Amino acid sequence: MSADWPGEWLRGVLETMVLSIVSERDSYGYLIASRLDEAGLGAVKGGTLYPLLNRLESDGALASEWRRGDGGPGRKFYALTGHGQQRLERQRAQWALFAELSSAVIDGRTRS
Repeated sequence: MSADWPGEWLRGVLETMVLSIVSERDSYGYLIASRLDEAGLGAVKGGTLYPLLNRLESDGALASEWRRGDGGPGRKFYALTGHGQQRLERQRAQWALFAELSSAVIDGRTRS
C-alpha cells in the first residue's frame, strides 16, 4: 500500500485509529505509530501523534501511566477508558456510514 496519502485524510481519521489500536491493548506512542506504519498508512510524526494522545487523555478517553522500560527508558502507556470505548464505538459507526456515503459519491453511484 502507498504511504503517500493526502495529509488531511489521515488527520481526519487518526483519532479513531488511535483509539482502536489502544482498545486492543495498552500502548505507547512509538508502538501506535509503528502499528499505523505497518498497516500501510505511513509514518505519523510525533508532532502529530503526541498532541492527539494528550488531548484524548485530557478529554478522558485515555488514561496513562509510566512504566519502567526493559533495560531502556520508561514509557508512557495509554489505556482506553469507559468514555474512550463509547467514543470509539460511536466513531466506528459514524466512520462506516461516512465511508459508505463517500464511496457512493466518488464511484458515481449517486444521482441528483
